[in-house]
Amino acid sequence: MPSGSSPLGLVEESRAAGMKVECRLDGDLDVPSATGRTAYRIVQEGLTNARKHAPAAAVAVTVAAREDGGLLVEVVSRRAVGVAAAGPPPPGSGTGLIGLAERVALAGGEISHGPGPGGDHVLRAELP
Repeated sequence: MPSGSSPLGLVEESRAAGMKVECRLDGDLDVPSATGRTAYRIVQEGLTNARKHAPAAAVAVTVAAREDGGLLVEVVSRRAVGVAAAGPPPPGSGTGLIGLAERVALAGGEISHGPGPGGDHVLRAELP
């Protein structure tokens, strides 16, 4: 990924703030700057949402090269065990994901988010 757009800095910041974050970078991540910035923004939004909505949950970040030259970016907030369910979402919730969906669409990619198998929350994008 272009310098300045690696998600590693975001992961380290989150860990320093007390989050449990694992990160996996796979394959040739030498992508165009615009793609790198979009991937960075996806990770940023995913980590921010995990911190706001599931602060006790472990988070797994994956950025992987696809065979077609694109990127898979995934942020999974693990279902927290033994933690009371959060109350209603704070005002303004979801606006970051709306903007992110617009950014990914402009890049020609696809994004999804929501509950995954087993109750984890999955934010997943595929970028060309």
